[in-house]
Amino acid sequence: MPSHSSRERLGLLLGFVGMAIFGGTLPGTRLAVSAIDPVALTALRTAIAGLCSLALLLILRRPLPPRALWPQLVIAMVCVSILFPLLMAMGMQTVDASHGGVVLGILPIATALVAVAITHERPRPLFWIASLAGAALVIAFALRQGGGALSTGDLLLFAAVAVSAIGYAFSGRLTAEMPGWEVISWVLVIALPISLPAAWLTMPADIAHIPLKPMLGLLYVALFSQWIGFFAWNAGMAMGGIARVSQVQLLQPFVTFALAAYFNDETITPQIILFAAAVVATVAISTRTRGRKAPVRSKLTSVPGVTPPATPT
Repeated sequence: MPSHSSRERLGLLLGFVGMAIFGGTLPGTRLAVSAIDPVALTALRTAIAGLCSLALLLILRRPLPPRALWPQLVIAMVCVSILFPLLMAMGMQTVDASHGGVVLGILPIATALVAVAITHERPRPLFWIASLAGAALVIAFALRQGGGALSTGDLLLFAAVAVSAIGYAFSGRLTAEMPGWEVISWVLVIALPISLPAAWLTMPADIAHIPLKPMLGLLYVALFSQWIGFFAWNAGMAMGGIARVSQVQLLQPFVTFALAAYFNDETITPQIILFAAAVVATVAISTRTRGRKAPVRSKLTSVPGVTPPATPT
C-alpha cells in the first residue's frame, strides 16, 4: 500500500495534469474557431465527449443517477456543456487566448460566489474585498486592452465565467452523491439529445478538408477539456486533499500563456503577466478566507474552481 505522503504527491501530480489540461482549453478553442463556427464547435465537442462518456458508463455498467439529482444534472449540463463552451468559442473569435486567460482567471472567485449563495455560507469580510478586487482587476485589464471600452469578446467571456460558475457549483454539489468523473460523464450523456442533432445540422460540409491545427483543437477541447481533464483533476483532489491540490489551479493562467505563445503565436506582454499575477493573488486570498455558518463538510470542490465550504483554501 502506498504511504500517505506518496499518495498526496500522486494527488498533486494528477491535480497538476488536470490543471494543465484545462490550461489548454483557450488555446485549443482559439485554433478550432479559426476554421469551425462556434456553434458547430460547441455541438461537436459536446457530442464527441458525450458519446465517449456513454460508452464508458455502459462498459462500467453504471446505474442511472437517482431521479432527485436530475434537475441539478440538467442545470450543470446547460451551463458546462452548452453555454460555457459556446460563449467561450464566440469570445475566442475576437480576443487572444492569453487575453482570455486573464479574464477566465476570475472563474474560481465567481464559482465561490455561487457556492456562497447556494450553501448559505458567511464568508469573512476579506473574502468579499478580495473578490471585488479580483473583479475590478479583470475589468480594468479588459478596458485597458480595449482602449477604454469592453469589447464584444470580453462581454462574451464574462458571460462564460458566469454560466460556468453556476455549472461548476452545481456539479460540485453532485460529487457528494457520485464520483466526479461520473458527474461530468452523465452531464455529457444528458446533453446528447441536443448535441448530436446540433452536431449533425451544423457540421461543416468540408470537415474532411479542415486544416490539421483546427481539427486538433476540436479534438483537444472535446476529449481533454470537456471530459478527460476532469478525471485527472477529481482524482488528484481525492488523493491529495482538496485544500492542497486546489491551489495548483492558481498556475492555470500562466499555463494558458505558455501554450498560447507556442501554439497560437501570441505575444505575452509584461502587462498581461502583471495583471494575471494580481488576479491570481486575489483568488488565493479569497479562497483562504471563506467560512461557513456550520461545519458541514461537502465535496464542493471536486470540479475546478469550487472551494470547499468547510475547508478554506
